[in-house]
Amino acid sequence: MAKEQWAETAVGAVVIAAAVGFLAYSLTVGGKTGGHGYEVKARFGQVGSLAPGAVVSVAGVKVGTVSSITLDPKTYLAVVKLDLDAKTPLPADSVAKITSDGLLGGQHVTIEPGGSTDNLKPGSDIQNTQGAVDLFGLVGQFLRPPAPAGGASGSAPAPAVAPDAKAGAGA
Repeated sequence: MAKEQWAETAVGAVVIAAAVGFLAYSLTVGGKTGGHGYEVKARFGQVGSLAPGAVVSVAGVKVGTVSSITLDPKTYLAVVKLDLDAKTPLPADSVAKITSDGLLGGQHVTIEPGGSTDNLKPGSDIQNTQGAVDLFGLVGQFLRPPAPAGGASGSAPAPAVAPDAKAGAGA
């Protein structure tokens, strides 16, 4: 009986060691850029479901992560702080867009480099941005019929000419 308990304890220890190894690997390889990059800000009118930790990419290659999202109380724009890799300098006139991974996928920030010879500096703002697109709202607008021009009462509009059963019967 004691031999079986030692075997179970050894298997449990191996499982815990493997879990710790996977955790250490995921923290060093994936995730954030390690804090040794530079931070820039971008302001968006709509961020959709973008969340801190989301990927920032250029041409499909990860170059950073979203570090925080806050609301500017004066302009009511979402201020998104991006932690970018120090090895990837980006032109100052780059465009930041919030894009979706698919129809129901998560959202991330894509940066399209501009043509400026000056690069973004730590703490600077990306001036050109494009917010998230509400796909469900667009589909809803397409499927929903337009409201009647006469008002929003919900009733069918009155015909322009009242039908007359006798008109044209004796003519």
